[in-house]
Order: sequence, then structure tokens, then C-alpha cells
Amino acid sequence: MDSEDDMHDANDSADDDFYSGGEAGLAASDDGDADYDFADHDSDDSGELLSHRQQQNYSILSEVDINQRQEDDINRVSTVLSISKSEACVLLRNYNWSVSKVHDEWFADEERVRKVVGLPEKHTELPNDREVTCGICFESCPRGTMNAAACGHPFCSTCWRGCLMLRCPDPSCAAAVGQDMINALADDEDKEKYGRYLRRSYIEDNRKTKWCPAPGCEYAVEFVMGSGSYDVNCNCSYGFCWNCTEEAHRPVDCATVSKWILKNSAESENMNWILANSKPCPKCKRPIEKNQGCMHITCTPPCKFEFCWLCLGPWSEHGERTGGFYACNRYESARQEGAYDESERRREMAKNSLERYTHYYERWAANQSSRQKALGDLQSLQNEKLEKLSDIQSQPESQLKFIIEAWLQIVECRRVLKWTYAYGFYLPDHEHAKRQFFEYLQGEAESGLERLHQCAEKELQVYLEAESPSKDFNDFRTKLAGLTSVTRNYFENLVRALETGLNDVGPSTSQGTCSKSATSKSLGGKSKSGKNRASNTSSKYGAPSRGVDDSNIWTCEHCTYANPKSARACQACDRQHR
Repeated sequence: MDSEDDMHDANDSADDDFYSGGEAGLAASDDGDADYDFADHDSDDSGELLSHRQQQNYSILSEVDINQRQEDDINRVSTVLSISKSEACVLLRNYNWSVSKVHDEWFADEERVRKVVGLPEKHTELPNDREVTCGICFESCPRGTMNAAACGHPFCSTCWRGCLMLRCPDPSCAAAVGQDMINALADDEDKEKYGRYLRRSYIEDNRKTKWCPAPGCEYAVEFVMGSGSYDVNCNCSYGFCWNCTEEAHRPVDCATVSKWILKNSAESENMNWILANSKPCPKCKRPIEKNQGCMHITCTPPCKFEFCWLCLGPWSEHGERTGGFYACNRYESARQEGAYDESERRREMAKNSLERYTHYYERWAANQSSRQKALGDLQSLQNEKLEKLSDIQSQPESQLKFIIEAWLQIVECRRVLKWTYAYGFYLPDHEHAKRQFFEYLQGEAESGLERLHQCAEKELQVYLEAESPSKDFNDFRTKLAGLTSVTRNYFENLVRALETGLNDVGPSTSQGTCSKSATSKSLGGKSKSGKNRASNTSSKYGAPSRGVDDSNIWTCEHCTYANPKSARACQACDRQHR
């Protein structure tokens, strides 16, 4: 099958046990080779995959949600401990808004908790005198203008407003100041500011909640630890990793992401470029890049030293006998003697390192750019084009959701594909079989995604530009929905495979005992049993090999989906096989 016609047959649950989501994945045969089976199995895993996709181990919280949850926690503590809501709020703030921890500590030693937090058991009233002296300004003020915390230390309203502490201002007292006093004494601006700080405290002090890191986003996320992945998709459309708060990066782990981001921003790559593409001036030692053809180099002012690029010797010593402007036999003879070996070796190493990094970074950045473009196209589709398409094709927008789903899948797959390049950059060089297997799977992923992207972008445009309903629009619907499903399944399996470290290759391949066999299978060669087993490897991940034996499959003429020979109808579009 030609590479441009490859389609990832991940929808065929009868082809694999890796596809079922089990840990076995690609089994190893008795002879030590990874034996990729192409047998039929009866299990139907579509329900399991669907539930896996729909599993969500987090909740998105708006400002209203945060306030409601905060109020619920305060009420719960207030009711259980029989204390005021203001005191319950003080307790929760001190114990990072953990209701269970407040209950545990309180019932273990109430007296100690009260002392630590600053909640006296008995409330002391203000003196019954007509005038009371303020403990800060020492002015005698009418009793009605004085206020005190539970400790009873009196201060006038003016001094309370100037007090920024949430404890009694008396130096010898540690009584807490509750929200009731703030509501009574602060002006509207300060009350609003305190409400914001309290809301931030509820999110930032609670280990189960975090703010969405997207700029300008005011949503928070409550996460259930120990279940599923760390990927979170906020209502603002930003996806991020709960663990490190960087953008969502499956299948790459947080440590690799941290290294990759640091490398992208580090000065080390600048130094590598300088080392690989420049030489130091023999006189002032400033790095110089050669941008002309001849070997005669003149350093910039104030140095102005003229030298030979090849041997770095003074140009005044060069002439016809050394080859003039184009060659230097001094360099050639010195090179033969080994004078430049170390310097050249270092420069060559830096150049190779830079080229390797550039290869992965350019493709990482290209997929990021493509993802951003897809997000823009998706927004345009939702805001304008979907309604236009509905009018042209005389179909309700509810029947066009398959297009939105396709674009959402494109955006997600671009993100995954982007991070596979960071994964590949840090894949150990000595694991040749694993690297070849990874690059094969990555290539298949790119091929399938490009097909989906082209269908959703180019083929959709034909129906947007039509003047009347198209007869083959339903065929387009079937094709796009089929490609979306197949691509989704392939990428889900790819992510799981990379997260487990491509263990399917087997331990023996890393020791070199059967790397040739594994490489052959990865690239579509023959195994020693004579079967084309790379095709079976790819079927584990839902994609037929570029070198697959067509006798085992048939390709749907309508949607190009690759089906097993035993199937009577296309498993993507339900068209009967002729």
C-alpha cells in the first residue's frame, strides 16, 4: 500500500491485545523476538476505550463555584464544631482549607488548637464605661465607636481600619480577627479586596486545587489525586499538566518537558552555534563567522587583524606559495600532523549536536504552529462557517458536530505529535531498535494526521463554496467521521506505548542480540519465519504498515479504511465489500 494511502486501522479491535488497553501489549515470542500477532480476537473494546476517553478526574471551578464551595466548607465546620462561621473561617485558613484536618486536630486537642489559631474559648466584652481608651492612639472614645476581637482588647474604628494584621493589635495578644469584624469595619473597597484574598487562599493553600495557568483565566481546577493522567482541559480551552502546570504534554513526562523547555531557552545552544559556525580571532579572540567565499578574514575594528581562516595564521605570511585566497597548504600539512584534530573534533561535535537539536526543535515548533492555526480554524468554524454550511447543505447544525469533533481531534493530535519530538530527542542513542521503532510509529502518526487534517481543511472547503446542497455530503460525513475515529484510536495507543517506554521492543533488542530482527520488523522487513511481521506490529497500534501484505487486508474504495480480510463491510463507513 502506498504511503500516501496508509490509514491507521486502530478501530479494528479484532487485531490486537495491545489495543484493548492491557499491559501485555506486544507480546514476546519464545525465541526472544517481539512476536507481533495478526490473529483475530473476539473481544470488543470500544466501550472501554470510550469510557477511557470520557474519564475526567478533575472539576473546573468558576468564581461562583469557588465561593459556594468555600461557604459550604465554612458551614460544615461551623455546624460540626458548634462555633461561629467567622471562627470556622479562621480555622480553615490556618489548616489550608482542609475540613478533615480541622476536625482531626480540633477533636484531638481543642485547647491547643484554640491557642495556636487565636480563638479564645470565652469572649471578653468591652468595658461598660461610657468612654474607652484606644490601645493604639490612646484617645478616649465613646464605647459605641470601639471594637474588640474575642480577647476584648479595645481599639477605635479608625485604628482598626489602619491595622493590616489579622490578629489583635495588642502586642501581648494573639487573638484572631474574623471576617465579621472586617465586614463591620472595612470600607467596600477593602472588603472586596479581602474577599479576593480569601478566595485566592482557598485555591492556593488547598493541595487539591490550582488556578488555571493560562494568562487572564479566572477558572480554578479541583483535581482527584491518583487517578488517570495529569492532563487538564480548562473551560478557557487551555490544556495543562496538573503536576507541573506546563501545557499538557502527554506522552512526555514532566522531567523531560522541564529539560526541553530549559534547553530551548538556554544559552548553551547559542554557544553551540558559535562553536560550530565561527572561529576566534587569533589576536583579540572574538568569535568570527565566515560569510564570504575566500579565506582572507579581517577582524572588525578596533582589532582589524587579517588572518587565514584555515590555519588562523597572519595573512601577511600567505601568498602564491600557500595557495593564495583559496587554499592553504600549511593547514593541510598541519592537519596531517594532527595539529588541528582536537579543535576540529570539538567543532564537528558541536555542529552535529546543533544539527540534531535543530532537527527536533524545528518539527516541534512546526507542529505547535500548525496546532495554533488549527485552533484558529476551529474558532472560525464555530463562529461563522458552521452556520453557513448548515444553510448551504440544508442540515441543522446539530448534524454537523462531526466536523467540530474532527477539528478538536486535529488540535489534540498536533499537541501529541509536537511532544513526540521532545521524546525522540531524549531517547538514548544506543537503543537503536527502540529508536527505529519509535520513528516508524511517529511517521505513521504523521501520515494519518495529515490525511485527517487535509480532509477537514481542503475537502470541507468544497462544500462551503457550493451553491446548493451536495449529493455526496453524507459520503463526506462518513469519511471524515471514520478518519477522526481511526486517528483518535491510533494516537491514544501511541501515547500509551510511549508512556510505557516502548517496552514492546523487548529487553533483548537493547542488548543487541536480536536488534537486526527487531529493526527488520519495525521497518517492514521479513522475520526469520518469513512473514512480514512489521505489518503486525503496526496493527497493534491501529495502523497498517507501509509495506503491509495486501493479502491480509482490503482497502475500502470509499473511505480508504484498511479492513481485515474477514470483514464483509468497511468498519469505518459500513460500505459493503465488493
